[in-house]
Amino acid sequence: MPEREIAQRATRAKLLLGPGPSNPDPRVLRALSEPTLGHLDPDFVSIMDETTDLLRYVFTTKNRLTIPVSGTGSAGMEAAIVNTLEPGDTAIICVAGVFGERMVDVATRAGARVVRVDASWGAPVDPDDVRKAVKLNPQAKVVGIVHAETSTGVLQPLDEIARIAHEAGMRLIVDAVTSLGGVKVPVDELGLDFVYSGTQKCLSCPPGLAPVTVNDDTLSFIKNRKTKCQSWYLDLSMIERYWGSERFYHHTAPVNMIYALNEALRIIKEEGLEARWRRHCLNQQALVAGLEAMGLKLVVQPEYRLPSLTTVFLPEGLDDVRARKKLLDEFGIEVGGGLGKFKGKVWRIGLMGTNSTKPVVLTLLTAMECVLVEEGVKVPRGVGVARALEVYSAAE
Repeated sequence: MPEREIAQRATRAKLLLGPGPSNPDPRVLRALSEPTLGHLDPDFVSIMDETTDLLRYVFTTKNRLTIPVSGTGSAGMEAAIVNTLEPGDTAIICVAGVFGERMVDVATRAGARVVRVDASWGAPVDPDDVRKAVKLNPQAKVVGIVHAETSTGVLQPLDEIARIAHEAGMRLIVDAVTSLGGVKVPVDELGLDFVYSGTQKCLSCPPGLAPVTVNDDTLSFIKNRKTKCQSWYLDLSMIERYWGSERFYHHTAPVNMIYALNEALRIIKEEGLEARWRRHCLNQQALVAGLEAMGLKLVVQPEYRLPSLTTVFLPEGLDDVRARKKLLDEFGIEVGGGLGKFKGKVWRIGLMGTNSTKPVVLTLLTAMECVLVEEGVKVPRGVGVARALEVYSAAE
């Protein structure tokens, strides 16, 4: 059998405006190419320490255990659940989209009894429903909820739900994969017990690490469980010893990815968290104004919109896959299609980190207008860009 010829890589730069990954900052890509060191090298250890300090800044926390787990955001989800639940425990999981469903799946695989609190897609979870579930299941050990539901574009208010969980003596697990670095994640303010995220969204870093932060009470539980964590690789009682003062070997850390995260976090600190949050809000406001001027309908009500991810219903008759392919092939712009109940019905538009800028918003609106017109959708020429510019002018 003849050897298969190795094809030349033909990657080209594209504007990633889907639900993630987002485009990394060029400084982050340069950091990836720095010389690889041993994972216990003193020079690398100092970078580890600085990275944890910067993560505490971005998470707005003083939690000692604030580290990047080796794996994508899904590894963060699994680490949160398998470390805080033991077989037979009850978990109350809030489900308002695909990633709430995944939390249910992981908790079930961990041997937990799951009580679901469901909400309509495109709407937040009602705290009263959580209160009822907590009252009916006082033995529950955790409440799990998604802060930024990537499948719907909803930003979930956490204040009341955190209060309900804590008053009942339950730990709160929070998915902040699409919110960290784009909006405030109130870790210490609300006493969130275990929060996980991913590098490839608002942090503008390639996928591959899952930043997590765990408070001391939850860490104490993890270290004193009755049963061993079902995952050796994600067992934080061991990983914590590597990231802490012991530097006890657990696994070979992805050294260059940690360089990249370190640089991404430096960029965030240089900008300032509050300035970064304001930037994400302003650019979404301009995008929304442009989309609505073009006659498109938004999925989420204004008060619950996630600034880093906007969901918009497709015009009637538009071929979802063909239109997105045209946007990608002709303009080099990626947007995301709908998942689950929204498949074929919505687009998910990410303005995350480096990509949340005025030039990006105006470029996207122009390209979308061209595609929609070519696909037979009646769009007033130039109205999307004009309306977005009004938003920017008003903010100056």
